[in-house]
Amino acid sequence: QVQLVESGGGLVQPGGSLRLSCAASGGIFNSMGWYRQAPGKQRELVAISTTFGRTNYADFAKGRFTISRDNAKNTVYLQMDSLKPEDTAVYYCYGRLGVLDLWGQGIQVTVSS
Repeated sequence: QVQLVESGGGLVQPGGSLRLSCAASGGIFNSMGWYRQAPGKQRELVAISTTFGRTNYADFAKGRFTISRDNAKNTVYLQMDSLKPEDTAVYYCYGRLGVLDLWGQGIQVTVSS
């Protein structure tokens, strides 16, 4: 069964950190990454990592978020530091499997004091 399962979300105070994990199963994924969607807004790219180790970050993520992959575990991580209230959103894991775009179920991240 092909699936992406996220973990690690939750409530954190401004300036805090969270680490999201996404475990993939059912195939070898090319690109893997993270998107997010805040209430009333469109889903947007946070960061993505290709099979060859290239990474791409949204401007808001540069310098604060770090994406990494453990290919042996078929898992992608998102380390988020210096979190701001505007980072509050549902974060979705994304994976490219052949010609298929696959999504996790989403995980809530809330940044609030």
